[in-house]
Amino acid sequence: MHDLFDLHGRRALVTGATGGLGIAICEALAMHGAELIVSDIEASACEDLAGRLRDAGQRARGIAADLSRHEPVDALVAAAGAVDVLVCNAGIQGPAGPLGALADADIDRVLEVNLKSALRLTQALVPGMAARGGGSVILMSSIAGLRGNRAIGLYGLSKAALAQLARNLAVEWGPHGVRCNAVSPGLIRTPLAEPLLADAAFMQRRLAQTPLRRVGEPHEIAGVVVMLAAQAGAFINGHNLVVDGGTTIGDGS
Repeated sequence: MHDLFDLHGRRALVTGATGGLGIAICEALAMHGAELIVSDIEASACEDLAGRLRDAGQRARGIAADLSRHEPVDALVAAAGAVDVLVCNAGIQGPAGPLGALADADIDRVLEVNLKSALRLTQALVPGMAARGGGSVILMSSIAGLRGNRAIGLYGLSKAALAQLARNLAVEWGPHGVRCNAVSPGLIRTPLAEPLLADAAFMQRRLAQTPLRRVGEPHEIAGVVVMLAAQAGAFINGHNLVVDGGTTIGDGS
């Protein structure tokens, strides 16, 4: 039987690759045979992760890029060459607080990194995927983009836009064999989430809202990315897959 999760012969570009979630995604894609292009803002961190993957017998190289500016995005595209799988995982939270109190510079930076870089990367790379017969784009959204939030509304706005970008690209490029989907994680045990994980009152509320009564682990998001990249997800297109243990459907009971 054909291996539904086999990624041999595929080249995958992962942005935001050296954070907790990005590392898990890169490791899972490489474990299933993909050649990895590891990209993040720090060159040393990119090469360190790529080196660890190579030491494990996998194929990987690092390409640093600051996704808040146009020129590094263009340089990343040129250096990456043809890719079959694009995972736009890079993102920043930006300042907390009400939307009306945000400065223009903060708004611009969050939208540049979280949304516009993904748009530019897909504009540059998806036509090549289509010309070669198909590919898969995975945009990392969030449950913050599914409901209102007093604290991180700007982040949620950018993540909601990514889910819509996935739907638009799915309609535009599906006829050419390119699938595009979003993934919306809930609370995942990563370094970025450490302040929340350490907040006992917050965790009590969050776990009460989550039917599984626990937080997610990075490999549980990475597994979903592998599925969407591989033949296992071949008929999934334009979907925003929520991976949150049931938080967004929980009633707190």
